[in-house]
Amino acid sequence: MSDANWMRHALMLAKKAEEAGEVPVGALIIRDGELIAEGWNQPVSSHDATAHAEIMALRSAGVKLGNYRLLDTELFVTLEPCSMCVGAMLHARVKRVVFAAGDPKTGALGGAYNLLEAGSHNHVFEFESGVLEDEARNLLQSFFKSRR
Repeated sequence: MSDANWMRHALMLAKKAEEAGEVPVGALIIRDGELIAEGWNQPVSSHDATAHAEIMALRSAGVKLGNYRLLDTELFVTLEPCSMCVGAMLHARVKRVVFAAGDPKTGALGGAYNLLEAGSHNHVFEFESGVLEDEARNLLQSFFKSRR
């Protein structure tokens, strides 16, 4: 499947988060063209500040694969990851990250800053931004507009 098709799936997961009253962010992990794990934002419902969509997907993938090292995986997420999530992706050895909408406030892959530029990590991953960016941004803006 194409990056856009995987991102459409992540957007569906983001809508699942929205239906639960969470910020609409969805994530999934692919390896060798196969869906390994899914996640969506759950910090409010789980009372867990670390329950971001990316972390939920990483946790699920680790359990499924029997290893926290997620070598040769790709992570698709609807919003640019924060520093916590980028750190987890580095530790998990994710190969590639694709995100839809940038986050100028807390994005850690170029939005607010780029953690990969630190140069001190023993692993780095490739990343691509802007895949279905408008759809993801519209979903987030609509969510926050309805809350104000």
